[in-house]
Amino acid sequence: MSQTLNQSTAPSFAQMAFGDNTPRKAFYTALVVGSILTMINHGDIILAGEAPPFFKVALTYCVPYCVTTWGAIMGKRAQWQRDLRIVICSNRMGSSPIRTVNGEDRL
Repeated sequence: MSQTLNQSTAPSFAQMAFGDNTPRKAFYTALVVGSILTMINHGDIILAGEAPPFFKVALTYCVPYCVTTWGAIMGKRAQWQRDLRIVICSNRMGSSPIRTVNGEDRL
């Protein structure tokens, strides 16, 4: 959330879920964590040369993806709320929390 805050509107769910490379980060997390959990939960079946149930394996990868995405959304939402409180408190005190960094306004 490096843009100037607008006090009236929070970022949309889609902006938080799909911005800042969240899907890519969630994909890589799901790939690593899902693979580890698949081996823990279905390793004996896989090592026996059989195929584990597809639905269970798919869920094993979907859960870490969803958890990573939800965590990113909650973190971005919390950051936006902290930034908004800074702006509101600064406005009450008569100062501006916005500083120019490389020609770009940031908190």
